[in-house]
Amino acid sequence: MSVFRYESFFTDAEQGLLTCRYSLDGREFTERVTLAPSSRWDTPEAQAAARLVYLLAGVSYYKTAAPAVITIESSPVSELERDFLREFYLQGLGEYAYKNGLDLSGLRIDAAASDTTVKTERAGTDGAVLRPLIPFGGGIDSIVTVEKIRALAPDSALFVVSKPGARFDAIERPAAVAGLPVVRAGREIDPQLLRSAELGFRNGHVPVTGIISAIAILAAVLEGRDAVVMSNEWSASIPTLEHEGRPVNHQYSKSASFEAAFQTVLAASGALPSYFSALRDRTELWVGEEFAALDRYHGTFRSCNRAFHIDPARRLDHWCGQCDKCAFIDLILAPFLSAGALRDVFDVVPEPLIQPGLKPKFEALLGSGTKPFECVGEVNECRAAVVLAARRADRADCTLLQELAAEVSSRPDAPTAADIEGMRRPVGENFIPAAYAFEASR
Repeated sequence: MSVFRYESFFTDAEQGLLTCRYSLDGREFTERVTLAPSSRWDTPEAQAAARLVYLLAGVSYYKTAAPAVITIESSPVSELERDFLREFYLQGLGEYAYKNGLDLSGLRIDAAASDTTVKTERAGTDGAVLRPLIPFGGGIDSIVTVEKIRALAPDSALFVVSKPGARFDAIERPAAVAGLPVVRAGREIDPQLLRSAELGFRNGHVPVTGIISAIAILAAVLEGRDAVVMSNEWSASIPTLEHEGRPVNHQYSKSASFEAAFQTVLAASGALPSYFSALRDRTELWVGEEFAALDRYHGTFRSCNRAFHIDPARRLDHWCGQCDKCAFIDLILAPFLSAGALRDVFDVVPEPLIQPGLKPKFEALLGSGTKPFECVGEVNECRAAVVLAARRADRADCTLLQELAAEVSSRPDAPTAADIEGMRRPVGENFIPAAYAFEASR
């Protein structure tokens, strides 16, 4: 029987390096994470955070074969951690399993049991200077988070993870507009993963936001920061689809269930920074409206997936104007930005909403067919955006938009005025500490 093994992890304070080792039937994998050298690497808090990176990063190597058994011999694991990790694998690899025709429900994690729970309380923030770390991808969600949180915590810093030494223009340009310090982490995956076809590995989506979250916690410990503030909104909790009675969510590690579970694990791991999403109870429609007012970012942000291609030769320095993400961003901003402003955003390519050939992509966003496996909004958010955008005087001659709005309005489940207004306000619950709570603009 194939077994995926967690072999070991170790840190080097002088180099600012975390090394994680795994194996699968004798084939070894090594992942390295680099952060600034610091004496804090040797603290119990940093070691606890490094261990969490080790536990979550393993999913990238497990997926090469997805065996039924995972063995963790290098570190005792509490029942809480075992349950969390199993759910992280099952839910986080939901899309991977769906596309590969796999059933991972029998996954077993074997590990020595740990009954020890660090009882150290997390430091409170009452009266303290807030020093949050904000993971930053350069999209509208993280930009809105930055502007909301920095108003409460001027000593904020951005956090960026990339291949060591790599820079993405789509992140660097809006980060420069923000003007905050940038804490960087280099994540070096085992090069064998880039040879999946050659080596006969299975391939597919992994819950990378969960891995980045753990690295951010480690970075926050090393930087002496009190919180990691994510930008995961309400719709990230909505499954992409249901398959055989089970949810499949492309954005699982951005969901409320992951956030709550990870918070619980962090609380049991010692005096680690707090972790929460500033946008948990906000819709993408709310985010779009907030972003529309941040005009200094309009010429620099870029959420197109082609901006982040691993191969620099295939990486675009502009929006592609064709992908699902381009279509969604155009749609969610169309109610709040003029047609001219959005033409300027897409710059050298036609705005998606004026391309009739993209109608199937927009219809998928609106609930016709399968929702794309991308970080895009929930169907009703998209429908509300279509209705609002079509009412704009400067969109009266946008044939595609008017057709889409007519189709949405003719549906028996078309959003009402009250539905649309409700989406422009906070919805549901959030996990934001009182010190970081901010008022909605409307």
